[in-house]
Amino acid sequence: RRNQLAGELSGGWKQRLALAACTMHKPKLLLLDEPTAGVDPKARRDFWEEIHHLAADGMTVLVSTHYMDEAERCHRITYISYGELLADGSLSDVIADAGLYTYTLTGPNLERFIPQLQENKGVQQVAPFGNSLHVTGTDLQALKRALKPLEQHEDIRTEQSETNLEDVFIKFMSDSTDNMQ
Repeated sequence: RRNQLAGELSGGWKQRLALAACTMHKPKLLLLDEPTAGVDPKARRDFWEEIHHLAADGMTVLVSTHYMDEAERCHRITYISYGELLADGSLSDVIADAGLYTYTLTGPNLERFIPQLQENKGVQQVAPFGNSLHVTGTDLQALKRALKPLEQHEDIRTEQSETNLEDVFIKFMSDSTDNMQ
């Protein structure tokens, strides 16, 4: 690519070039703001492999991202909302400290239950994931009560599952208020 102008490169190659340019002088600290926005999955993976190589060589890398699967690749996660620190720690610590319980519902036509679940005080989030629903809340007993009516449907399976970082992020953002108000 040495004879190709930077402006003619694809998004992934532009991001690689930018990373190379900002690491040529071997900084001790690298700040990356959404470095993989708009790049394809292969380029994202390659980019993150390079970030991990840099970190393994002793560079401190701070990454801001709205992609939770990327945040999960980091050694430490910090959530800041409107200038307030909401969480800081390892992936498992941040998820555990959020205090969320999660259930996965599987079965046909689950979208018909979304309004019923969203109206229930025990449910904080309902999110479709393919052919399943991801349902979360902070009160385990209230969440179980909200899901109990679905047990009468033979074709609906309800199973407690792992809370993920996206669930935590949505909780934090839902609980945060804009400090400009």
